[in-house]
Amino acid sequence: MTDDLDPDLDLVLVRELAAPRAVIWRCWTEPEHLMQWFVPKPHKVTACHLDVRVGGACNTTFDVEGAVMENKGVYLEVVPGEKLVFTDTYTEGWKPAAEPFMTAIVTFEDLGGGRTRYTAVARHRNSETARQHRDMGFHDGWGTVATQLEAYAQGLGQ
Repeated sequence: MTDDLDPDLDLVLVRELAAPRAVIWRCWTEPEHLMQWFVPKPHKVTACHLDVRVGGACNTTFDVEGAVMENKGVYLEVVPGEKLVFTDTYTEGWKPAAEPFMTAIVTFEDLGGGRTRYTAVARHRNSETARQHRDMGFHDGWGTVATQLEAYAQGLGQ
């Protein structure tokens, strides 16, 4: 998946996580789990509605230092256990968003021995938005979240 990246538009995070792919998948697709790790602590997810199917809602609400941030989007592609593609360009019912920010492509590759290669790509419509996301701390933030995901998934077991 990373062979068609545009360095001006795409931001990428690749990690090997010490947790089985099936558990990582559950953490990404079940709201009660996603809410536990999805934003860097001490920020938190206060609401989550996931309808994991093409065209289904991918909605989260964050509390960031007391500010409420709503993120509404849809899934564009769902390959169970392997890949999720979602965007905030559209919301449920294919309604265009007023201010779309990115499309995310997240893949999960089984490495054996209970380990998973986790790749997250954030695609942007222009280089200014990509630079803004990078300057907001994409790598540190998504890296922190990947670490939180790994720790939470390890607590779930198999």
